[in-house]
Amino acid sequence: MNAWSGDWESEGPEGVLIRNAVPEDYGRIVAVCDEWWGRPVAHILPRLFLDHFHTTILIAEKGGELLGFLVGFPSPTKGDEAYGHFSGVAPEQRRSGLGREMYRLFLDAARDDGRTVVRAVTSPVNERSIAFHRSIGFAVTGPHEGYDGPGTDRMAFELRL
Repeated sequence: MNAWSGDWESEGPEGVLIRNAVPEDYGRIVAVCDEWWGRPVAHILPRLFLDHFHTTILIAEKGGELLGFLVGFPSPTKGDEAYGHFSGVAPEQRRSGLGREMYRLFLDAARDDGRTVVRAVTSPVNERSIAFHRSIGFAVTGPHEGYDGPGTDRMAFELRL
């Protein structure tokens, strides 16, 4: 079984449990987003992701405490692509390898599913995300003006598997 099996778990760094999400994880994730980012971001993760894609979303926790998550899915329209929509690691867990491990599991699952490209985007002000994605091998382009509508520029990430 891989990380997209829907019934999967793995041990991450320092005994952190990484597992598939369940729809009930939604409240836990949105409760920490704005605090972890230091600005309002929870609005970019509607409940529909946990309702419809929870089998491809990863949750990292230890002792029941949420330490990280990666919201991603295989593209239903582009059979060779997967998309990483939103990922986060608790501030005290950053630089522990947890984000890298969640992405490794997501990329392995994408590869196992026959995907050859993984894409993601972020705001140009999210320098931490840009640096992180570069560090794990994503090519970064942008800013792409108006990517998500007028006044909403994005940096685009692409990783060929």
